[in-house]
Amino acid sequence: MKLKLFKQPSAILGSAFLMATSAIGPGFLTQTTVFTQQLLASFGFVIIVSTILDIGVQLNIWRILSMSGLQAQVLCNKILPGLGLFLSILIIFGGLAFNIGNIAGCGLGLNVLTGFDIKYGAIISCLIALFIFLLRDALIFLDSFTKVLGLLMILLTMYVAISSQPPLLTALQDSFFPKKMNTIAIITLVGGTVGGYISFAGAHRLIDAGLTKSNNLNQVNISAISGIVITGIMRTVLFLATLGVIVKGIPLDALNPPASVFKIAAGNLGYKFFGIVMWSAAITSVVGAAYTSISFIRTVHPFIEKNQKYFISIFIIFSTLFFIVLGKPIKLLIAAGAINGIILPIALTLILIGAHHKKLMGNYKHPTWLIVLGWLIVAFLFLLAFITIKEYLIKF
Repeated sequence: MKLKLFKQPSAILGSAFLMATSAIGPGFLTQTTVFTQQLLASFGFVIIVSTILDIGVQLNIWRILSMSGLQAQVLCNKILPGLGLFLSILIIFGGLAFNIGNIAGCGLGLNVLTGFDIKYGAIISCLIALFIFLLRDALIFLDSFTKVLGLLMILLTMYVAISSQPPLLTALQDSFFPKKMNTIAIITLVGGTVGGYISFAGAHRLIDAGLTKSNNLNQVNISAISGIVITGIMRTVLFLATLGVIVKGIPLDALNPPASVFKIAAGNLGYKFFGIVMWSAAITSVVGAAYTSISFIRTVHPFIEKNQKYFISIFIIFSTLFFIVLGKPIKLLIAAGAINGIILPIALTLILIGAHHKKLMGNYKHPTWLIVLGWLIVAFLFLLAFITIKEYLIKF
């Protein structure tokens, strides 16, 4: 059964929110809190650097794919047969890593709201995600679903940030003149925002909606940048909320750092708000990761295209079973961002190569400044990936 597509006007904002809510998952909340603990106000600098990198990555990927009218794996296969399969394997692996963490986040969120065991909460959320994709107009519903929950997350976190009374002047100063630096934090944030499947979520959605001609270029730009802006606002608000708690000398719960931020800043109400934010972030990321990961294999055979709902369901169920067996939600959430940060420069390299193929791009000419920026980001991310593998993933 083929999923119904977005209409064009809805797709512009819907793609931005799909990308943003895919990025604003439980890993996003955990990474932001943990790194704020480590870097304090200097984490603002990491947010600025990662946001610049995010915009460069996303504009390149969304423009190249949308103007070619080809999904990423199809574009890569036309460059060199087999490249699309290689990219698909990477994206699905990264999407699975994210989705296991997303399912863990669902469990954490429902544990806060209801007191259910984390694993039972994961199973309930798995069933809800499966139900969403069984709906006749699944993607149209997903459009509204991600918009409502995305706005809800930002508003609730903003309330907690105000309650925590962060040192705004210190945060502003250290954001431009940091006292501490952490390369792992940068690649983890970039990986958690536009790494792996996340950037492709919105780009593939625009292609599905038919926004592939040069006269739609402005809409593509707006949608791409809007997605990054939404994630940047959420990241900044959560950073300030966490900073406000930490500077008071109050220790955070190592088992669930973001939950303790909400509870310390706004009491039991804040703690319940965290449950809503965590579950909302996680469930939107579950459906986004599953949909986009399977979009990378649906072009392999008509059978997959025809039955993609069932393949999406299998992906969600497998992620849930993997989490139930493995456990360790906090470590999973941190590692997922790092893994996808390492996959990102490989994926961006392949897409940038596609921009040089005139037969694939038609009359569209990708701007030189974006190509140069894209290759600089690739080099920078490969360097950070090497450092991350050396200093972090081996230890994990």
